[in-house]
Amino acid sequence: MGSSYEQSLGIALPNIIRHYPMGDQAIVLSFGDTLSEAVNTQVRKVVTCIEKWSQPGVIEYVPAYTTITIYYDPLTITYQELLADLQTIVQDIPDDPKYKGVKKEIPVYYNGDDLAYVAQYNGVTEEDVIHIHSASEYRVYMIGFVPGFPYLGGMDSRIATPRKEVPRLKIESGAVGIAGQQTGVYPIATPGGWQIIGHTPLQLFDLKREKPSLLEVGDLVCFVPIAYDEFVKLKTESYGY
Repeated sequence: MGSSYEQSLGIALPNIIRHYPMGDQAIVLSFGDTLSEAVNTQVRKVVTCIEKWSQPGVIEYVPAYTTITIYYDPLTITYQELLADLQTIVQDIPDDPKYKGVKKEIPVYYNGDDLAYVAQYNGVTEEDVIHIHSASEYRVYMIGFVPGFPYLGGMDSRIATPRKEVPRLKIESGAVGIAGQQTGVYPIATPGGWQIIGHTPLQLFDLKREKPSLLEVGDLVCFVPIAYDEFVKLKTESYGY
């Protein structure tokens, strides 16, 4: 059943979806409290529908692990009007259990300053870390922290490593890191506390592109080990820029 507030509005979203305001200019759709591929797939399906949507007053939407936050102009559309429109969208979510994201490869030169630490922490060799990290297929659960930063789930627990106790003040763009059982790539130079195990010559975020972020929620990512010479060659050729 929907909430009493929904009922007072005569609006009922599917049972799997809750909603609540975030301030006076955003509405949050919540698909559950569990981080899972099934929940994130529901998020991605709704985002796909919202991408095709042209609704005056909607400023932007931000998908996350289990939620979508929709920002709006309250002078153009009210909370109730937006919720009613979202009701139409979510009730038309395609019921496709085979839904898959787009597969993308990210070349990585595994030379990170924390590669040895990650190996030591988990009682394996550096070669094991590289093999395990590049053997999995990862899912982009959300984009955040900084523009274009992908939070990737699906990493093997054998190389899971806590964040650094003291974050670095600057991590170069393209750095590939591990934090707990997640992995990700820094799209721009920024402070950060993830354990750095390598670098990619790809640029994950570029405002000059039509879609600035290379990765989107729901994409499937594979890391492909490359040698130093290839990394330098691709970097010199401005690969991905």
